[in-house]
Amino acid sequence: MAALGTPGGTIEILKKYNFSFQKKYGQNFLIDANILEKIVNASDITDRDCVLEIGPGIGTMTQYLAKNAKEVIAVEIDQALIPILEDTLAEYNNVTVINEDILKLDIGRIVEEKNGGRAVKVVANLPYYITTPIIMGLLEGDVPIESITVMVQKEVAERMQTGPGTKDYGALSLAVQYYTKPEIVAQVAPTCFMPKPKVGSTVIRLDRYKEPPVDTKDEKFMFSIIRASFNQRRKTLVNGLANDAGLGLAKEKIAGALETMGLPPAVRGETLSLKEFAQLSNLLL
Repeated sequence: MAALGTPGGTIEILKKYNFSFQKKYGQNFLIDANILEKIVNASDITDRDCVLEIGPGIGTMTQYLAKNAKEVIAVEIDQALIPILEDTLAEYNNVTVINEDILKLDIGRIVEEKNGGRAVKVVANLPYYITTPIIMGLLEGDVPIESITVMVQKEVAERMQTGPGTKDYGALSLAVQYYTKPEIVAQVAPTCFMPKPKVGSTVIRLDRYKEPPVDTKDEKFMFSIIRASFNQRRKTLVNGLANDAGLGLAKEKIAGALETMGLPPAVRGETLSLKEFAQLSNLLL
């Protein structure tokens, strides 16, 4: 069998199993060995690591990970790919394939079973249509994670690491930067995939903080404030927060908190830094 990380090797295995790409799963398989090596190198996988791979596809990156890691847990939603993975990963005894939806899987339990509850490293070529729910689920869930190295749509990677005052800045930027330190690893052209996506991709690594970089009395409340601030981007922060029924905050209280922070009453949420959102949520509690 030709190497999977090539167009020829990928076509060979897809023909062998008469595999059809499923649009609903956002399937784009990597066919560039240089990019595969960049992802594995960037994730710093060693023979002491347990790796959680989301969306292994035909097992292309899984093979690279298995050669470097102690253990690989590969979660694949598409039932049609399971026999292919059994074939391409047959020689690796340190890989467990789980045919489940990652958004419904109890990852904490799996990590406890496979790695004694110790932190895992996440590596993935994520389907673009559910990138944000997967990233948020990993960050907000009760799962011990050391780092997340993922391939995402270029725009999403930019959103993850951008700062206040830009059009891409939003709730995702703040969540990623609260839990992790983001770093762009590589830009990836559509030609590196089969089939070719319509957009460019980016590999980004998120290193989990041991302690968040800001102090907040109530994490959940802070993120409720953040979400409400960006739900109505064009409104002032006072109106955006006051209009959110779930928060139940009076305009006077919000305006008073902003005044305490030295911010004008007409300020918009998109101009506040993570530190300022933490401060604001502490004042509004």
